[in-house]
Amino acid sequence: MADLARRLRTHVETLAGDLGERHVWRPGSLAEAARYIERVWREVGFAVRRQELTARGVDCANLEVEIPAEGSIGRGDEVVLLGAHYDTIQGSPGANDNGSGVAALLELGGLLREARPGCTVRLVAFVNEEAPFFQTFQMGSRIYARAARRRDERIRLMVALETIGYYTDEPASQQAPPLLAWRYPSRGNFLAFVGTFRARRAVRRAARAFRAASSFPAETVTLPGLIPGVTWSDHHSFWREGYPATMVTDTAPYRYPHYHEPTDTPDKLDYEAMAEVTRGLAGMALRLAE
Repeated sequence: MADLARRLRTHVETLAGDLGERHVWRPGSLAEAARYIERVWREVGFAVRRQELTARGVDCANLEVEIPAEGSIGRGDEVVLLGAHYDTIQGSPGANDNGSGVAALLELGGLLREARPGCTVRLVAFVNEEAPFFQTFQMGSRIYARAARRRDERIRLMVALETIGYYTDEPASQQAPPLLAWRYPSRGNFLAFVGTFRARRAVRRAARAFRAASSFPAETVTLPGLIPGVTWSDHHSFWREGYPATMVTDTAPYRYPHYHEPTDTPDKLDYEAMAEVTRGLAGMALRLAE
C-alpha cells in the first residue's frame, strides 16, 4: 500500500505542483498533462486512444484505455467505464480537483492491466469539465458520451472519480446540504457514492461493489439534482445520454476547505487513504464487470 500511496503522490505533485493550472487559457500545461497521462499508461503496456476536440481555439483530447473482456460470450461489447477530468478551474492548481481523481485513474491502469474481466473495463481521462465548459456541449465528457450513444455503445455503468483525496477524523469536519446533516456522518472520513433519485440503482450498485472489495468507509448519497454538488461532474454527461452513472467523491466543498482555491495543493491530501480508495475502486470495477 505504501508504494501505491507514493505513486499517487507523484502523479498529484506532477499535475498540481509541476504543471499547476491546466485549462485552455494555459494550453501548454493542459497539453503536458495529457502527455503525462499517455506516458504513464503506455509505460504499463496500454495503447492510448485519443478523441481529439477543439475548445476556444485550443486543440485538446479525451484519452482512453481498455482492459478487454475475456471468457464471457456475448458480453465483450458491454463496458464498465471509470473516468476523471484532468483540467482545473482557473486560479487553482487542482491537487484534489481533480489531480486526485486522475492519479487514481492512472493507477487503476496498472492495477487492472492483467485482469480479465467479464466485460470490458474502460478508463477515460476527460478534458474541459470545469467552467466555462461545465454542463455545456463543449464539455469533454459530454462530447465523449454523445459519441458513445451515436455508436450505440453498451455502457453498463459509468463512475466519475471526482475530488477523492481529502479525509479527516476531526469532529464536525463533514458538512451537508441544508436540512440533511442528520442523514450523514459528521466526520469527513468516508467516500461518497452520489447520484439523483433516478440514478439510485447505479449509486447502490457501485457502492455495493466497492464495499465488497474494501473496508474503507463508504456512504451512498441520493438527492434531487437541484442540490448543489449532485450533478457537478462528468457523470452528468452520461445521464444526459441515458447511461447509468454515479460520482465517487470525498464530497468536495462539503468537506474540503481548499475546493477551487489557490490553496488546493498536493500537501493537503491523504495519500494513504487514497491508496485504500484506489484499491477498492479496482476491486469495484472488476465486480461491476462480472
